[in-house]
Amino acid sequence: MGPEDITQAVLARDDVAKYLQGHQGASGTEARGRIAAYLDELRTTQRYKFYRALQHPLYPLLRKVRKIVEHVEHAQEATRQGHVVYVSNHKSHLDWLVEPILLDDNGVRLPLMAAGINLFGGALGLLHRHVTGAIPIRRENKDPVYLVTLKAYVAEVLKRHDVLYYAEGGRSYTGELKAPKTGLLQAALQSDRTTLSVLPMAVSYDIVLEDRMLMRESTRGRKRPFHQEVAEMVRHAVGYHTRAFVTIGQPIPLSEYDPESRRDLVSLMHRIQRDVGLLYKVLPTALVAAAMRPHLTRGELVSRIDDILAVLSAEGANLSVRSGRQAVDDGVDRLAERGVLVTERHRIRVRDRMTLRYYSNTLQHLLSPKRRTAH
Repeated sequence: MGPEDITQAVLARDDVAKYLQGHQGASGTEARGRIAAYLDELRTTQRYKFYRALQHPLYPLLRKVRKIVEHVEHAQEATRQGHVVYVSNHKSHLDWLVEPILLDDNGVRLPLMAAGINLFGGALGLLHRHVTGAIPIRRENKDPVYLVTLKAYVAEVLKRHDVLYYAEGGRSYTGELKAPKTGLLQAALQSDRTTLSVLPMAVSYDIVLEDRMLMRESTRGRKRPFHQEVAEMVRHAVGYHTRAFVTIGQPIPLSEYDPESRRDLVSLMHRIQRDVGLLYKVLPTALVAAAMRPHLTRGELVSRIDDILAVLSAEGANLSVRSGRQAVDDGVDRLAERGVLVTERHRIRVRDRMTLRYYSNTLQHLLSPKRRTAH
């Protein structure tokens, strides 16, 4: 079924039809024109062979990332049973390369992606519309006609494709796991729920390529144009290397949730947020950052991390190491190479406090008193 068929299916939906007949002060003719324009913007096509070929020009960057997937069998089984909404946290612009590639490498069909409209300018926009199959999202658009069209379009797409979206809306500038947005979850609940499930997914990196950029943006309170970010990412990629962990959770059948119930929507949102938080791989760099003070001996740092690991283990966190010594042996070297820490004989001191805080914040959803009492 092609794009025109999806368009006709959207126009036939009851929630869209009421706008075509005139609704909330807009005439039917005016609403039809706006809906047609929005549908034209949302229309996307994924071309698998060209998508896979993108790895070749991106190889100089992708080879710096060791990609590791956990529990891919959940995605393999869920996609055999029906269609899937992958709901992931969002750490880096690398996410939209790393996660789909890992799925495809393991025989899981590629999903379409929902991405911010800021990623659709110039040549990148053409790639997203005609190769990767990305759906452009205007996060700041509160026009009721746009919102009903977007939800209807995504609901119809999910009858034919899988979709990956980043529930936080955008990358976390501070490192913390943000509360998920509910708009696309509402769209999923309006689709064919009998064969549709949500797969929570978490991505984490030893070192995030944009770490310093993101913390700087959090203090400025405004976003820069995407082309400026790309230029700076290229500079930061010199000498960059990291592991990327993608962990896939158990499927959540949407047949268990009532699309008309606000309570069910909130319950689903909280369940996904909890699952993503527990799937998130706790890496040595984050542990070192969470335990670090302006200066510590290596032994003091090991002891502090052991205390943190005891809390995280009780929370059921997805741990990559089991001892403070393992975390220090790996994490300190990575952060020192990044210029965040300095090692002086037996002492370690902080050089870049803001970037260290970014990595420390990545564990706040597991370590904060509010999070612990919620269990």
